[in-house]
Amino acid sequence: MAIVHVIDDDAPLRNALERLLSAAGYEVRTYLAAGDYLVAPPPLARPACLLLDLQLPGVSGLELQAALSRHPGHDHPVVFISGTADVRSSVQAMRAGASHFLTKPIDGDRLLAAIKDAVELDMTLHERHAREHQLQQALRSLTPRERQVLDGVCAGRLHKQMAAELGVSERTIKSDRARIMRALGVTALPDLMKLLVAPRPRPGSRP
Repeated sequence: MAIVHVIDDDAPLRNALERLLSAAGYEVRTYLAAGDYLVAPPPLARPACLLLDLQLPGVSGLELQAALSRHPGHDHPVVFISGTADVRSSVQAMRAGASHFLTKPIDGDRLLAAIKDAVELDMTLHERHAREHQLQQALRSLTPRERQVLDGVCAGRLHKQMAAELGVSERTIKSDRARIMRALGVTALPDLMKLLVAPRPRPGSRP
């Protein structure tokens, strides 16, 4: 079950959002202020998003958004809500990576659609992180010469060229390449290149 972290100092609205989101099948956790959210233990391996009020006592919603990258366990996609149509703030929030920016009074259907998008984005980011972690582990398992061969393959160098540079036979280069492919879980050169140039998760984003 996905978690929605509702951060809003308006108690009646917070309670109404909790009822709406709980009825839609989400686990809802509510907070009065940004600090309350950051000090709470983050749940592990759970898709989540933040439903975050722009104006909060103390640390503002935009300030919390900027701080999330320093708290990886709490870093999830953000859906902003605001009592005013503040264009400058909404632009700033979206440029910083907010998933949606909604104004009060909040339409229930639009809110649920925004939450669904944010949770799906969080799941995508988590999957990218998992793939990146697996890739880094596989790369660390390669020998120094295999890393040189991998660099040569990525640069488009021929087996004959790499063999001459490394002082080994072409057969050895082919064997190294085969071990590299197995270690990285690919069977064809296009798959290898696609794996190595795949987009990386944004810095500070979770898991």
